[in-house]
This record gives sequence, C-alpha cells and structure tokens, in this order.
Amino acid sequence: MPFRVLFSCRALLLATLIALSPLALAQAVRTPNVEAELVSERAALVPGERNTLALRLKIRERWHTYWRNPGDSGLPTTLDWKLPAGFAAGDIQWPAPKALPAGPLVNYGYEGEILHLVDVEVPAAAATGGPVTLAARADWLVCEDVCIPEGADLTLTIPVDARGAPHPTWSSRIAATRAALPKPLDGWSAKAIGEAQKIRLTLTARGAVEAPGALRFFPYQEGVVEPSGVQTVARDGEGYVLTLPVAHQLARNVSRLAGVITAANGLAGAKAVTIDVPLAGSITPGPKPLDAPAPKLDLGAAASTSSLSLVAALALAFGGGMLLNLMPCVFPVLSLKLLGFVEHHDARRTMHREAVAYSGGVILSFVLLALALIALRAAGEQLGWGFQLQSPAVIAALAVLFFVLALNLSGVFEFGMFAPASLASVTVRNRTLDAFLSGVLAVIVASPCTAPFMGAALGYAIAQPVGVTLAVFVALGIGMALPYVLLAWFPGWRRRLPRPGAWMERVKQFLAFPLYATVAWLAWVLGAQLDNDAVLRLAIGLVFVAFAAWAWRLFRGGGASAWAFAAVVSIFGTALLLAPIATGNAAAAQRSAKPADAAWQAFSPVAVEGLARSGRPVFVDFTAAWCVTCQVNKRLVLNNDDVRQAFAAKNVALVRADWTRRDPEITRALAALGRNGVPVYVLYRPGKEPLLLPEVLQPGLVHDALATL
Repeated sequence: MPFRVLFSCRALLLATLIALSPLALAQAVRTPNVEAELVSERAALVPGERNTLALRLKIRERWHTYWRNPGDSGLPTTLDWKLPAGFAAGDIQWPAPKALPAGPLVNYGYEGEILHLVDVEVPAAAATGGPVTLAARADWLVCEDVCIPEGADLTLTIPVDARGAPHPTWSSRIAATRAALPKPLDGWSAKAIGEAQKIRLTLTARGAVEAPGALRFFPYQEGVVEPSGVQTVARDGEGYVLTLPVAHQLARNVSRLAGVITAANGLAGAKAVTIDVPLAGSITPGPKPLDAPAPKLDLGAAASTSSLSLVAALALAFGGGMLLNLMPCVFPVLSLKLLGFVEHHDARRTMHREAVAYSGGVILSFVLLALALIALRAAGEQLGWGFQLQSPAVIAALAVLFFVLALNLSGVFEFGMFAPASLASVTVRNRTLDAFLSGVLAVIVASPCTAPFMGAALGYAIAQPVGVTLAVFVALGIGMALPYVLLAWFPGWRRRLPRPGAWMERVKQFLAFPLYATVAWLAWVLGAQLDNDAVLRLAIGLVFVAFAAWAWRLFRGGGASAWAFAAVVSIFGTALLLAPIATGNAAAAQRSAKPADAAWQAFSPVAVEGLARSGRPVFVDFTAAWCVTCQVNKRLVLNNDDVRQAFAAKNVALVRADWTRRDPEITRALAALGRNGVPVYVLYRPGKEPLLLPEVLQPGLVHDALATL
C-alpha cells in the first residue's frame, strides 16, 4: 500500500510537471540592471475568458524604473504585444508609485520587484490541449545616478485548457498585486480648485473614518503638479485639504485633476485611490524649482545656423571644397589626372578643355547630390550629407571600381582590352569625357569626407530655400575643382619634374597602392555596416574580378576562347556573391550600432536626455566608419589617455552616435544642431547651453571645453 501511494504521488507529480512544462520555457531575460519575464496568473489560458498576465521586473538595488507619469524626469515602461490571431491585450494596470527624490528632482516610479498586470482576452475558439506562445517587446528606463534605456523581447509559452488552474508560483502574487492597485475613491467626495500657483484638493468623508495618515498625490498628466514641489496636508472638518504646487511648465488646457492618492494608513479602505474631478478656478505656472539641473534636453539648443550668413556659408563651403582634395580617397584620382598632363605632353588648349570638363563633372555632381537630398527630404526621408556611403551596395560597388582601377595601374590589364579596337581608340582620344567622369568619381568618394569648416555650411544650406542650397553646393564644387583648374591653366609646375620616362610608369604603379588602401578602407566600412561575412563576400568577389581581368587579358592576347568563358563566369560569380550585400542585414546593422569601446554608450535621444537630466555632463560624438576625419579625431584625440582621464575626472558620460548606416534619430539630431554631416562633437553642460566643438579636434580644445563645466 505504501508503495502504491508513493507511486501515485510520483505519477501525480509527473503529470503536473508535464502540464506545466510549457511555462518552464519562459525564461527570464537579464539586462545589466533588470531581470524581466512574462508570468501568468493561471497555469493555462481559458478560452473565451480574460486571463491576467504580468510583466515582472526585478530591479537592481538602488535603481528604479518609472510610473506612467515619470515625474521630473524619466520614461514609463512600455509593452508592445505580438499575439496569436484572436488574442487581445489590454493596457498596463499601474501599481501606485513611490516618490523617488533625485537631488532637487522628484521622480515617480518603482524599486525592487514590480509586477505590471495586463489582461489578455483569449478567443472562445482557441483550441485546447496545445500550447500558445505570447510575445511582447518590453522597454524601460532604469536609473540610479545615470539613466540607461533597456529592453527585452519576452515570450511566454502556455497551454490552453478549459480548467485554467491557478499557477502555483504566480497566482497569489498577481492576486496580491491586483488587490493593491489604486481603487476608485469610495465614501469620500473630492473637489479641486485652482488658486493661481496652487491647487486645493479637498477630500471630505461621508461619515466617520479613520485618519488616513500621510497623503501624497501623483497626477496622471505631466505639467499639472510640480513633482519636486512641496505638498501640504491640513485637516478641514471631516476632511483633508491637499495643497498642490502648480507645475512651472504648465500644460495647456488643464480642466481636470486626475491621478492617484496614496495614504499611509489607508483611504476608503485602500492604500491608494484614484480621483478624476473637474478643476475649478484658474491656475498659473508655478515658480521654477531652485537649483534645478539642466532642463529637458533640447538637441537643437546648440544650433547656430541662424547666425551664419549666406556669404559666410559660401566662403566655408569654398574652403572646405578645396581641402577635400587632400582626402585619401580623392588624392589618387587627382594625381592620376595630373600625371596624364605630363605623360601626354598636353597642349595648353587640351589641358584647359580637360580642366573645364573635370570642373563640370565636379560641380554638376554636387548639384545633383543637392537636388537628390532636397527631393528625398521633401518626400519625408531622413537623410544627411554622406548618405550615399550609408548604403552597403554603394560601398561594395565603389570597392570593386577602385580595385579595378588599381589593377589597371598595376599593369594587370588595359581598359582597351574590354572594347572593340575602334571604340577603344575613340575612348582614348576623348579624354575630355574621361576628365568629366573623373570629376564625378571624385565627388562620389569625397563627399562623405566632410572637411573642416564644411559642416556648418552644409547644415545651413539644407535648411535654406532651394536657390540658396544650390548656391552653397556650387561653391563647394568650385572649391574642390579650383586646384586642378589652376594646375591645368598654369603648367609651370611641370618644369620642376624630370623629363618623361620610366619614372612615370613607376609613379603610375605606385598610385595603385593608395587605391588598394582605399579598397581596404571600404571593406572595413562594409564590415562596420554589416558583418564579417559581408567582408568575406567582398574579398572573394575581388579575387574573382582579378581572375576575370587576367583571363580576359590572356584571351585578347591570342589565348583560347575558354579564357573568355572563364572571365565571364568569374564576373557572374562576383555578382552572385555581392548580391546579398545590396539588401544588407538589419541584425548586423543593429550590432554595429553598439560602440566597440565599453566607455561609450550607444546614442539615443532617451539615453542622452536621461543622462543630462540627472545633472551629469554628456559628450556626444557623431561619427561614421566612412568618415576619415572622424577616425583621425578618434585615434589622435578621443582615444588619447589624457583626454580620457579628463572626461573621467569631470564624470562626463560618453555617447557615440554611429551614423555608418542610416539612422533617422541621428539624422534628426544632427539637423537640430544645424549640421548635416559628420563629424560633430557636442558637450551638454548641466545648467548651461550645449557647446559645439570644432570638426577637427585637438586635445587642448577638449580640455578647454571641459574647463567650462
């Protein structure tokens, strides 16, 4: 008999574990500061009934998350459900919050462990016996001295059963949470009257009641009651009067007073009650709290475009265009054109014609890029300067192009091999067209390399009418083309060079190496945009391209037709290899957005605002992998040990806004700062205006900026 009893107990336990096994698949997700999971009041969902789930957040000690109205700062927790067909989730049922002082601020939120209840309607037609998976994206802001946006994709796999027995772990805890939710005020009357910078909330009991103890009002709506203001409570006959300070940033059209009142000893039989009453009288904005830190972060506060005149913008664009010629991705293109002057003993008229064609290619390309930006922005696209190199497909295409040019300079093949002799001779004779196309290519690879002084001019241009925008971009093109024009128009510089000879072939071959280096840089950019698989695809594709050029050369030199077939197959293989790059990889893009350096946080307006409102200085580095100036600044200045120590000494939060791939939030932030490209460096200072630093950084400039804190 004892054996049978023992066997029955084990069988019952086994059956119970089997029934609850889907719940065991709902694992908690742990972020650095919060443990999160979805839990259910019942062990199974019941068709046709309302079932209560909960988002459980176990918050790190001394940290907190936020209520629906976060108070002076912060953001409420959100849930975005992904449910099977027929299922429907209600709103979060918010437990009563606590007042959480943070220096001179007061926030409304939760510490420790909190359950956010949500009712889920299960369709009556839901099939019983099998499990269903409920999914939700949870996002929260968790703060201590700093604020960190966190989130998790959560799932709960749970059976559907007609019985729906209580969950052995969570049923009682969810029931207790539900019982503690704020209840409607019962047995009391409430009346709110506005008196200038105060609101008098009178609570009157209908009969004898016990003293509620300490009272605190939490408004649902921001901009009604000042969170950090002092609330006072006074006895008034059979009731109590709460005097509430009006918010200094008063919301518009405040006609009702709604929120939660917490009572230390209970009010109307509950520790927390809800009210929603008309607000009589009138109110005016209250005084600004003393010693408050920086106000709500305004990413546009550092913008200075309004002070920039058209003449100044044109001058900055012209100077920046000239400096673009020194960028590593442009210099080889310009050098090849200048070498052509020496190699072909060009007549002055020919040189002038090519200079005009090159300038036309440069200026027309800048104008077309400007028109594309204007048209796309008018259509609602969030784009900025350098947008063409935010596309992995463009990066891969440029890498192939520069690799082909480098192979040509190295002597692997000649371009004439790829066309009939008659067409090739026309191409060689028509060097004017070649100069024009060189100008186009120079602009494509140079435009993302924002030179010093160009940022303000481009930011100004994009925000102006079309005519002004085009004028600034034309000035940029003139500045970039001018050095080439001057060298073509005044050929005296050639007298300083040796006579044409073998040295020219060596120089030509040497110029292939900057192009190979450019290909390596573009491969690195592609890796930053996507992943190592994309870099491997590109590398194998380049090997195929090199083999195709070599095989075609053998064929054109009298080899068997099989070499031509091999070349065509190689090019086709290259296209197949690179095709997936054109679509990109969203998951890899998200991974690349995370800063590799642990000292830097990834950019988001929420993160920056949370840090700034906590009273901490914030330095934001707007950067991109394809921006050469950005990388130089990072290696020579931002990674400098003295600069890092200076940031740490001032307790500066470091935030990196990686614009390598398109990011609408970063584009909007740049536009608000009056900029349209990178690099941009901003120091947000508590209680002061944000400070924009120059585009070309020096350690001394950073130290000077930190000295203003």
